[in-house]
Amino acid sequence: MTSNVTIRIQDADFDVSSEIAALTASRTDIGAVVTFSGICRGQENLSGSGDATTALTLEHYPGMAEAEIARHADEAMSRWPLTGLTIVHRVGRILPGENIMVVLTASAHRQAAFQAAEFLMDYLKAHAPFWKREETAGGSSWIAAKTDDDDAAARWDKN
Repeated sequence: MTSNVTIRIQDADFDVSSEIAALTASRTDIGAVVTFSGICRGQENLSGSGDATTALTLEHYPGMAEAEIARHADEAMSRWPLTGLTIVHRVGRILPGENIMVVLTASAHRQAAFQAAEFLMDYLKAHAPFWKREETAGGSSWIAAKTDDDDAAARWDKN
């Protein structure tokens, strides 16, 4: 993995603007930073029960999750002319309104940054080794993977 790639999996919340500042500090080669922030929703739920989400608990496979994310980060760095990228993903119990994750991609030009961010998000949603448990007033349940997420990730496969 290159030195301008940062990957963290952590329990603690983070500040998106601080992550952008860390990625771009003292850099004059960056013309575009694309930011995707995933935030826990509380108005609807993922399981379809009709109850509002009161919390999400995210679990991961330590070591494997970091390695898999790093592998895809390296692929993004080789596929697009990026000057850097940052991925921060939380685990543990997350309340509505709190950050779940952020993907930042930096490049001299916007197109590469947008495409790389979309590639990384499609991968994270479909294949990263994280498991999501949703809590509602009616109980809790594990959230199954979505076919739409798998389809979005598949479009990036090299033939």
